[in-house]
Amino acid sequence: MAWTQADLDKLDEAIATGARRVKFQNHEVEYHSMSDMLKARDVIAAALDETRRPSVSFAEYDGGQ
Repeated sequence: MAWTQADLDKLDEAIATGARRVKFQNHEVEYHSMSDMLKARDVIAAALDETRRPSVSFAEYDGGQ
């Protein structure tokens, strides 16, 4: 499943209000604890950060010497 910013926002809102049940896209998740919610939030945030990062390559040329 590809996470979206909307998914992260929903989870943040649930954390802020103390709700343990969150509906993501086509399914609903009930978390057992705040710790589980915070771990899930970190996973989603990291996945979104990866998709936002540009791919960068560096080349080095020494002039053939």
